[in-house]
Amino acid sequence: MRTADFDYHLPPELIAQTPTDRREAARLLTLDRATGATGHHGVADLPVLLARGDLLVVNDTRVLAARIFGRRATGGRVEALLLEPAPARGAGCWTAMVRAGGSLRPGEDITVGEGGLHIVAAEGNGRFVVRATAGRVEDLMERAGKLPLPPYIRRDAVDPRDDLDRERYQTVYAARPGAIAAPTAGLHLGEGLLARLAQAGIGLARITLHVGAGTFLPIRADHLDGHDMHEERFVIDEPAAVQIRAAHAEGRRVVAVGTTTVRALEAAAAASPDGLPRAGAARTDLFIRPGSTLRVVAALLTNFHLPRSTLLCLVSAFAGRENVLAAYAEAVARRYRFYSYGDAMLIS
Repeated sequence: MRTADFDYHLPPELIAQTPTDRREAARLLTLDRATGATGHHGVADLPVLLARGDLLVVNDTRVLAARIFGRRATGGRVEALLLEPAPARGAGCWTAMVRAGGSLRPGEDITVGEGGLHIVAAEGNGRFVVRATAGRVEDLMERAGKLPLPPYIRRDAVDPRDDLDRERYQTVYAARPGAIAAPTAGLHLGEGLLARLAQAGIGLARITLHVGAGTFLPIRADHLDGHDMHEERFVIDEPAAVQIRAAHAEGRRVVAVGTTTVRALEAAAAASPDGLPRAGAARTDLFIRPGSTLRVVAALLTNFHLPRSTLLCLVSAFAGRENVLAAYAEAVARRYRFYSYGDAMLIS
């Protein structure tokens, strides 16, 4: 398929710059993927929109404070985005995307407050292997890092909304550090709403996919077949695997919270002899797009995604491209808020 088939017009003012006052205060567009019918509700209505016995599966990754600003010995400004540990390159090493005013070379130190980063090796295309000049990279992030908000959320270097972002750009159940972007559909689920969902007989299972740098990148190839999908790490623990397999056996719906959850579940199912997720840890470069077979997920809670993105392709694989783009046009007409801090869709 052509990448241009996943384009749509979005007025810039509909890109949400801040979250709603309360997590569950976002609007919710419902889409019946069989008929294309839509409805308009609020996220707070989920306990009545979902069915007793449904199993909600969430991604419990925690976003790292992975954006680091520092200075070279020459005084030049440096920005680093720490991606993931690279133990194969040495103890305490991480891979990072690093931007500077000139060429960085292995052996250089970047000063960050009272600590810093040491450039161990260059990997090309702006990627480097780094380690902390003292202590651990994790400690440096905790002390000096900022959450790596997506580029369409505009923030100053020092911004009064930093504290708000630190709270609201994490899910309330975030437990396993490792992501450099939030699983944004889960940002809508506060403790009160989760309690009401449980009271309504809706189950909850937790898996982990560490959202990577490629999430917000547009597809630059003219056709989907020409896109090289980014790779991400995921873990499904035994209790979650048991819950998911039991729901399937009993005919109950698995409701994925977010595209990252879909990707982990479907990657695990594709690698399983019986087509259902099993416990384990792996990496996946699965590109879910129209024509892909979805084995596990029966309903999806998701935000509105960027044009020409792999996430929009995934949603279109689940609900049909025409249905999704028609729903997006309706959301634009009704002034829904888009992207990470925006409103949501429930597709079933």
